[in-house]
Amino acid sequence: MEYILNPWPWYISGPLIAMVMALLLYFGKTFGMSSNLRTMCSMMGAGKTSAFFKFNWKEQIWNLTVVLGAVIGGFVATQYLSNDSFTNLNPTTIAELQNMGFENSGATLVPNEMYSAEALTSPKGLLLLVLGGVLVGFGTRYAGGCTSGHAITGLSSLQKPSLIAVIGFFIGGLIMANFILPLIF
Repeated sequence: MEYILNPWPWYISGPLIAMVMALLLYFGKTFGMSSNLRTMCSMMGAGKTSAFFKFNWKEQIWNLTVVLGAVIGGFVATQYLSNDSFTNLNPTTIAELQNMGFENSGATLVPNEMYSAEALTSPKGLLLLVLGGVLVGFGTRYAGGCTSGHAITGLSSLQKPSLIAVIGFFIGGLIMANFILPLIF
């Protein structure tokens, strides 16, 4: 009998996330990926040119384990815990994506039309990459954190600004998927 690996079900991964959040709240810590970028920039001396990076980064160095865990976890998940199954997309979604030029919707983790080496080195790909990076960076700074920080840490600690930010993230995602993405592709 062949053993097929599947994504962890919600009843395993959800409680694990809740357990990590409970431990962070107990120890008075917060979680978020964007704060790691600030910590790394501060460690490399960015505080000499910008007041935003002038803080005691040594108090936040523990949070860099999140980055390390994401890298190691991503590697383990793709190399050892993945199978070659397709993502089960709605037929309407597949048709809409094919109309935009995405040939193998659901066949890969990310679409090759956007994330292949050829796509990323094309003028259009580079423009999207730079513009997207600037917008995400600005949005993260403006919102006071990233989606993971607000949606996981902020909501679990009942912070109203995080609720507003998460609502904004979803509205932005809907606008992007339904109005802007079709214009780009």
